Amino acid sequence: MLCFFVSDLHGHVDRYEKLFAAVLEQRPTAVFLGGDLLPNPWVAANVVEPRHRDFVHGFLGTEFAQLRSVLGAEAPRVFLILGNDDGRFQEPSFLSLAAAGCWEYVHDRRVAFFDWTVYGYSCVPPSPFQLKDWERYDVSRFIDPGCVSPEEGMRSVPVSPEVARYATIAKDLDSLVGEDDMTRAIFLFHAPPYQTDLDRAALDGMTVDHAPLDVHIGSIAVRRMIECRQPYLSLHGHVHEAPRITGQWRGRIGRTQLFTAAHDGPELALVRFDPAALDAAERTLL
Repeated sequence: MLCFFVSDLHGHVDRYEKLFAAVLEQRPTAVFLGGDLLPNPWVAANVVEPRHRDFVHGFLGTEFAQLRSVLGAEAPRVFLILGNDDGRFQEPSFLSLAAAGCWEYVHDRRVAFFDWTVYGYSCVPPSPFQLKDWERYDVSRFIDPGCVSPEEGMRSVPVSPEVARYATIAKDLDSLVGEDDMTRAIFLFHAPPYQTDLDRAALDGMTVDHAPLDVHIGSIAVRRMIECRQPYLSLHGHVHEAPRITGQWRGRIGRTQLFTAAHDGPELALVRFDPAALDAAERTLL
């Protein structure tokens, strides 16, 4: 069974076109999209080509519907989440197109996939960025030096002060996972687990108010869940430069294999894998 995994396309049409061409050529059974899918809002508002102005309906929805039309019964199942650079005000559009059959929106959900179960989760720990739609405190109300708390910044969709102040990734994952058997679980995260090759940021030697910055910016809660529950496979994005810095796009925590499709170059980073043969997975820059 061939599966594709991509992440952090940030609205680059050329990268999506490479993905669509690969789907048409290789006919994967499933495509996983790991968040940060949309362009910067200023870019989306000012591009010349009208079909890109409403990127979700005018481009993504149209192109995925075309794939389904062309491939028919061979069309892949498409599982996606959003990321911290994607405004949550777009979530209703993704849900409406999910209802129309374009894809399956899996944030904070579990979905059966043959003998596997796919879990999705979009949120990342507090970052220095202002948009907080998909940010949560990680395991406590601590934030790293230089970061902006989820109670500050801005949101495209308002939340209650209680959610902004007390919601954590750790609590969300406990609710999502429950007592489920993780033996055949595939997780689609935006955030990578903390202190791995997948969350290594280019922050060497940097300080804020004399406090050194941690070069690992992944989620402690995600790491703890993986260590404790040992899902079969965990897919990640978010930290673009990590594979370049560490030379690694995959890793392992106990029995759990980890892949990232984040990339800081102009190419599309395409991870191909068979859930039944993860050791043979490969990552190609297109």
